[in-house]
Amino acid sequence: MNRMESNEDLDHAQGVLLVRDAMDRTTADLPALPDLSGPARAQGLRRRARVRAAIGGGVLTVVAIAVAGTVALPGSGGGGATRVGVAASPPAGQTEPQPLPPVHLEPTPGQSSMADLPPAERTKQEQFQNRAVPVLQGLLPPAVGTLQRTDLSVRMYQGTKEGKTFTVVFSVRPTGSDTDPRTCLEVKGRTCKKGALPDGTEVIASTSPVNDGDVTESRIFFRYNKSNVSLSVSPHDASHTSAPVTNDQLLTLAKAPAFLDLIKAADAAPVEEAQKILPAGE
Repeated sequence: MNRMESNEDLDHAQGVLLVRDAMDRTTADLPALPDLSGPARAQGLRRRARVRAAIGGGVLTVVAIAVAGTVALPGSGGGGATRVGVAASPPAGQTEPQPLPPVHLEPTPGQSSMADLPPAERTKQEQFQNRAVPVLQGLLPPAVGTLQRTDLSVRMYQGTKEGKTFTVVFSVRPTGSDTDPRTCLEVKGRTCKKGALPDGTEVIASTSPVNDGDVTESRIFFRYNKSNVSLSVSPHDASHTSAPVTNDQLLTLAKAPAFLDLIKAADAAPVEEAQKILPAGE
């Protein structure tokens, strides 16, 4: 006899004792039958039997519910028994977070903006920006702040934190040039470091002094398939705060699968005009 059978026998025995005890206690309260004979005695016996039957049926129902609850409730320890619980409500549907509105930047005289594009091209560029923002937000250091796209150029984004704004330029630009990527020259305070994508493509990360030389800009550059890829983070000039990202952080960003997916998409369906290569001397 296994443990489950022993538990079931014990529950059954307890139920029988409970029925008997209830019947005895209830019928004990009935008035004693007089010393009758014949029909009167038979009627008294039938009445006592009906009371016992009614009580027994009610108690059995209670016992059955109690035993079933003992077996079915979660955590009761009844091996092999089907557990009954209240089904949890399905979680409320989670909608995709809506992108923040673009930062409006006025074009300089002679400069065009995304507002000048044909509607279909503008929509295409905005969709790419909205796809790029959460990827870049998750890969750039928190010090860059909350990232938003701009309405000036598909390349331009802005990170804002504690009143400081850092311009982020992310470009995947088609080019017909087969020249090698830029070399890593450490001149005029510039530092650089080389890395590689998973497929072996060389990536160059650099940090260079800009403006009066008291702040730095950080950048990565590499060639992917038919495009030149670059990402730069500029300093916040007003507070003399350098770009809050290091060469190592940019090299890690370049190898991230989500970042490479953005590059593949822009390389296959460009959102920028092809880079113009001028002949030497022009």
